[in-house]
Amino acid sequence: MLRRIWFMMRKEFIQVWRDRRLRIFLILPPLFQIIVYGYATNFDIKHIPTAIFDEDHSPESQDLINRFGASEYFTLRDYITSETQLRSLIDHGEVTLALHFPPDFAAQIKAGRTARLQLIIDATDSNAALIVAKYASAILQDYGQQILRLRYRHAVGRGGLEPPVVVEPRVWFNPNLISRIAFVPGVVAIVVMLVGMMLTALAVVREKEMGTLEQIMVTPIKPFEFLLGKTVPFILIALGDVVLVTLFSIFWFDLPFRGSPLVLLIGTLTFLFSAVGLGLLISTVSSTQQQALMGGTFLITPAIMLSGLIFPIANMPEIFQYITYVNPLRYFMIVVQGIFLKALGLADLWPEMASMSALGLAMLGLSIFRFRRRSTYLR
Repeated sequence: MLRRIWFMMRKEFIQVWRDRRLRIFLILPPLFQIIVYGYATNFDIKHIPTAIFDEDHSPESQDLINRFGASEYFTLRDYITSETQLRSLIDHGEVTLALHFPPDFAAQIKAGRTARLQLIIDATDSNAALIVAKYASAILQDYGQQILRLRYRHAVGRGGLEPPVVVEPRVWFNPNLISRIAFVPGVVAIVVMLVGMMLTALAVVREKEMGTLEQIMVTPIKPFEFLLGKTVPFILIALGDVVLVTLFSIFWFDLPFRGSPLVLLIGTLTFLFSAVGLGLLISTVSSTQQQALMGGTFLITPAIMLSGLIFPIANMPEIFQYITYVNPLRYFMIVVQGIFLKALGLADLWPEMASMSALGLAMLGLSIFRFRRRSTYLR
């Protein structure tokens, strides 16, 4: 049995090595994806064009304006004097944020009351608008706490009194909130899925197109031996791509790697179990490589969308949250992000690895069942 599997593996490695386009596909696309996600996928919005409509012209309003101007996230672009100008700038997309100070802004603060400040945000891009609002709220919160401290001191004379609550935020795992640190580990998962699923599906279907699958099936080789000989080479190739992408991420993008390489290896192998099983399942319902490629493309996009990499699973409709439980990419995203950023170990990640193993067993079992039926028919 081992001899037959070895010959199948050797045959597959020779075919991969002889196919120049496939060799390029195994190296360039993973690196290209890392570069795209590392540079292009960036939610860290900076230099937001901002307009100032100050009807108060007080030291208090100027202090707050200076705070926005000192931030790297905002660029004070226009100082306007009317609502008509403000509306025109927003309508033409020339500014994303406008600050409107009413005439009594400073008077309300000095009287110990709540001063009103209007933030006008262009929400054409809703995600960007949320980020802009978060940045502005952070500056306003800091400004508000300073006013509260002054009021407490004034309330007790010159003796001074600190506020009862002081907010001290602490951000773990990604202190500077850099987008690529959150996204690049997910590229490792996507690369593994693409290589494991797509290449396995294409390799099996290629045998159908060349007419060699029928010849192999009438030999003494068993279906599971054929599938094992077909999949093991691509599992090893996928592991090589993981090493390539991981090293590139660490040394090029300064991505932290806080966990254990051994845990990453175990997690990758359990995920490959699912990805290869899915690729084999695609090959059983495809007659041509074009059909297999279309089937893989049809599955990879929703798998990424439902993995939690781009959109939080908790924010999805309930029915889609249940669907994510049969998506192996969901579990592997937790594994790679936990290893890269949180230094999680097997004791923390075993539920995700067990889920991926169960999904892989189910898909491999179904694939072997379908191949056994086909091989029985041919014999």
